[in-house]
Amino acid sequence: MSKHELLEEMQKAVGRVLFEKEKVTELILTALVAGGHVLLEDVPGTGKTVLSKTMADFIDATFRRIQFTPDVLPGDVTGIRFFNMKTEEFEYREGPVMTNILLADEINRATPRTQSSLLEAMEEGQATVDGETHRLPGLFFVIATQNPIESAQGTFDLPEAQMDRFLMKIRPGYPSEAGERAMIQSYMHGRPAQTVSSATVDDILAIRREALKIRVNEAVEEYLIQLVRATRDHPEIETGASPRGTIALMRAVQARAHLHGRSFAVPEDVRELAVPVLAHRLVLTVEASMRKTSEEVLEGLLGRIPVPVEDVPGR
Repeated sequence: MSKHELLEEMQKAVGRVLFEKEKVTELILTALVAGGHVLLEDVPGTGKTVLSKTMADFIDATFRRIQFTPDVLPGDVTGIRFFNMKTEEFEYREGPVMTNILLADEINRATPRTQSSLLEAMEEGQATVDGETHRLPGLFFVIATQNPIESAQGTFDLPEAQMDRFLMKIRPGYPSEAGERAMIQSYMHGRPAQTVSSATVDDILAIRREALKIRVNEAVEEYLIQLVRATRDHPEIETGASPRGTIALMRAVQARAHLHGRSFAVPEDVRELAVPVLAHRLVLTVEASMRKTSEEVLEGLLGRIPVPVEDVPGR
């Protein structure tokens, strides 16, 4: 099975969990191929845990879950050093971050100190415990969740600088009536059949390397840069997307092109990914935030910036 066929099979496997959520499925796989992490903002019971396990089962990867609460400590995430009475030495007991796919459930219920311990692992690919650095697995993919209906008491919103560490922020939403009916039928006689492992961790890492070879021509590159820079000069945006956001959008564009079986990026890749990749990185002015969301402001920018004519190789 080719690498592209593996991606198609994974998309089908995830699609069997997220009913009628093809775009959400594509975004999550795009983030996986791009080597980034995703933040899902949705109410409980929308399949986030099952989604994460399905991906881990398909890739034959390790999966762990952290249920964040205010009393979860950084050591509960990264691991701890303890004194072994038998060996009379300090040893490292690894934490949940030492995995391939991590579900960080309700991350906004953790204290800022605990959030930082996870975000360091996401950004640096390592965990520091008592001055010792421990490398994370080569494939480390975080699916973090936030519950938008949680009361303010006992929650700690992620600061803008930490939100910037997520490649995408996605709001899956409820399934349609037809999708919910299909879900009922799928679960009528128990849970759906478990996904069979078809890919290895090495396969995913190889796909990531291939995605880095996707060509982004000058016209698409200019379109991407104009869009990011426009967020910094917009009157309704107090803080625009950072250079990290520029790189994140480029990586996501390459990954989406690879997911679609192309060796080159097109303007549509930028348009489809601009909102999930950039919106959570923006800070609106106080006045604008009372009337609009960052997604709406970004959609307005997309409508104003001219889309370049696609230069498709071989045309």
